[in-house]
Amino acid sequence: MFRRTFWFTTGVAAGVWATTKVNRKLKQLTPENLAASAANKALETGQRLKDRAVGFALDVRDNMAQREAELEEALGIDQSPQLPAPRRYNAIENNRSNPKYIENTTYSYNRNEDH
Repeated sequence: MFRRTFWFTTGVAAGVWATTKVNRKLKQLTPENLAASAANKALETGQRLKDRAVGFALDVRDNMAQREAELEEALGIDQSPQLPAPRRYNAIENNRSNPKYIENTTYSYNRNEDH
């Protein structure tokens, strides 16, 4: 009798445990939970990629500065060259000494005069 009670209790416990596991897994496989887990994984992956890209950019910047210093030392350049001041150009030239129409001429700009 004791054996039957033991195995019955063991079977009930195993059934409860299996039912609980199956229900948890079914809740994880609902569309809402699948979408949330996919979004979380995408965010984590994006963050990892961003961190790697930032690290790569910083490494490139450091190595570029180091190589630039090596080249400056090899070429004997102490400072960066002084750039000339930017030139300013007039957007509209106001040149009154050269008018478009010459006064005191016999030539007429009237196109209707010939007809």
